[in-house]
Amino acid sequence: MAHQIKNLPRHVAIIMDGNGRWARERGLPHIEGHRRGAESVREIVRISGELGIDYLTLYAFSTENWNRPRAEVSALMRLLEFYLKQEIAELNKNNVRLAAIGRIRELPASAQKQLAKSIDALKKNTGLTLVLALSYGGRAEIVDAIRSIAREVKAERVGVEDIDEKVISQHLYTRAIPDPDLLIRTSGELRVSNFLLWQISYAEIYVTETLWPDFRKAAYLKALEDYSGRDRRFGLVSPNEVT
Repeated sequence: MAHQIKNLPRHVAIIMDGNGRWARERGLPHIEGHRRGAESVREIVRISGELGIDYLTLYAFSTENWNRPRAEVSALMRLLEFYLKQEIAELNKNNVRLAAIGRIRELPASAQKQLAKSIDALKKNTGLTLVLALSYGGRAEIVDAIRSIAREVKAERVGVEDIDEKVISQHLYTRAIPDPDLLIRTSGELRVSNFLLWQISYAEIYVTETLWPDFRKAAYLKALEDYSGRDRRFGLVSPNEVT
């Protein structure tokens, strides 16, 4: 089925929702849902690389997630460190590079250290770039970009009249990454949850009822098939509608 998909997106972004609900439905603690979700991450990363997708951005931990119970946050941070350490060999085998966006400095020191180590270990790879959004919020990103631009204006390196969309994009966390072509949200919720607010302006959106721990190859290929049939206009009139 995979080889039949045409017009694959260059960049897929995913809001990985439903870990907690998956666990609750089975009478398990939340962390079990997150552990099962990590298995979905492994499979989706592998398939993305095999298909030739260039970028995969995963909403791993939002700025709002810090408000969850302390025990759950601590468990998530330990799981993050474990994943980063455990998956290096697999990611390296699959020629995956690793990047991270967000207020990384807010992560525990040990998580920051492991993240930097994993990024460095995979930096020479040339295949899929896996981008982890950690302590990430779309509004926070825009605030940080505005602050950065304001500092440059104050230093007279940028003029107020020079500020345009390109300048703003160059000051976002994603300045070296193309905007997503496809945004997938699992668990059926119809909201973007403060994720890549600037970057998804023209992204195609696909929502599935499937919970993230159950989102595996078949569900992913279905989303990609749906995307391949979309008519992306970017605000223009489709050639088929021109009379």
